[in-house]
Amino acid sequence: DEEFNELCFEFGLELDEVTSEKDIISKEKGEEKAKGASDTVLYKIDVPANRYDLLCLEGLVRGLQVFKERINLPRYEKIIPAQGEGQRLIITEETVQVRPHAVAAVLRNITFTKERYDSFIDLQEKLHQNICRRRALVAIGTHDLDTISGPFTFTAKAPSEIKFKPLNQSQEYTASQIMDLYRTDSHLRHYLHLIENKPLYPLIYDSNGVVLSMPPIINGDHSKISINTRNVFIECTGTDITKAKIVLDIIVTMFSEYCEKPFSVEAAEVVYPNGKTHIYPELTYRKEKVKPELINKKIGISETPSSLAKLLTRMCLKSHVTGNGNNIEIEIPPTRADIIHACDIVEDAAIAYGYNNIQMTIPKTYTIANQLPLNKLTELLRLDLAAAGFTEALTFALCSQEDIADKLGMDICATKAVRIANPKTAEFQVARTTLLPGLLKTIAANRKMPLPLKLFEISDIVVKDPDTDVGARNYRHFCAVYYNKSPGFEIIHGLLDRVMQLLEVPPNEENGYTIKATEG
Repeated sequence: DEEFNELCFEFGLELDEVTSEKDIISKEKGEEKAKGASDTVLYKIDVPANRYDLLCLEGLVRGLQVFKERINLPRYEKIIPAQGEGQRLIITEETVQVRPHAVAAVLRNITFTKERYDSFIDLQEKLHQNICRRRALVAIGTHDLDTISGPFTFTAKAPSEIKFKPLNQSQEYTASQIMDLYRTDSHLRHYLHLIENKPLYPLIYDSNGVVLSMPPIINGDHSKISINTRNVFIECTGTDITKAKIVLDIIVTMFSEYCEKPFSVEAAEVVYPNGKTHIYPELTYRKEKVKPELINKKIGISETPSSLAKLLTRMCLKSHVTGNGNNIEIEIPPTRADIIHACDIVEDAAIAYGYNNIQMTIPKTYTIANQLPLNKLTELLRLDLAAAGFTEALTFALCSQEDIADKLGMDICATKAVRIANPKTAEFQVARTTLLPGLLKTIAANRKMPLPLKLFEISDIVVKDPDTDVGARNYRHFCAVYYNKSPGFEIIHGLLDRVMQLLEVPPNEENGYTIKATEG
């Protein structure tokens, strides 16, 4: 376990926990419920959100094996079938309103076992939650190709026209009935809102009219895959074509190693409404050039170009030195959609070198940090206000419109308040323009406390300001409240005088402060 923990750390991952199914259930539900659960050791590994290629066991093991230099990075191959023999996915123009994009591919002669099948389903679920943004951007459908016959059509129909047998159900339902059926489903109810209010629902069916799926909700039962499935048709529909391509590339590269010809994928042709065609998956390899001195400078090391190329190759970025050692040419495989900029390559070189191996050095620029003067003054004032017997309160920076307007006898337009565009609750509609409502609400919530209550707050308020780049400005305000059976004006008056004395503001009209009567 310790060795594996170290390996994960070296590879830029974190072994979160070594546990078992039994331990997890006993922690959550008690030991009684955990009886009979598996004792098999489970590793919980934290994977960076951008490394989609490490979200399944296949990708993780492959990445670690390449990192340990036990295997060479596999070359993923796209096989384009002979004319007329490949699978086609035809997109109709009705889909434009709901989910305009679709990509597809085929895994031929694949061999599943229980573990491989579970991993295949699990990867789809992880991708749905991650890059697919809970199926809003992309929805994945995998089907047993031997139970259906192409070409396939991706269209959109009115809910009343759609009828099929959903996955693991015993009878046919219309689209509206399917929506009602899954409204109580703990897993699928979260996705219904994606198409529920649309006039047309997306649908994929084959040449015989057999429904493959109604993305992004559910697949059809007819084409469901099992451990015995030999040929898998994969379709990804979505609102973001870039994400759909990445998702398809990840699924086929992770599981093509179980095909009869390892790491090969059969391409499928997608026909667009305008008649244009495109072959998927793209599986594009691209070349990037980075100067060795840039990598050394950014990380703070001094390695030779060939050594840096070797480090990058260990991170699944096949690299070699070109141009008399002036450049390193890096080949970005289709599994590494996270490599967008040279700094991503530098980061991978740093991980392979080992963060702990980088020598600590004193920075060449010598600076002394200083507290922001406003914050320093605030801190000093807080101490003296507490010494005066007042208790500090910290209230929310957001409040309701009534708090800063109606309840204080002001018009909301006169407050210059910054509004929240989509407030989740009535309590958080605007940014506060005064600290008083927060303190009054604190007093209202503490009426059982013995009197007197002496509260203060020094915090920022926010008001609109068209002259700033963000259209608003923060001001540091101070507010104090004295609450007792008798008014106690002299207490607040005394506190004000004390604050002004500390700020060295004299009590006169010319260049100081005065107190005047006003209407409450």
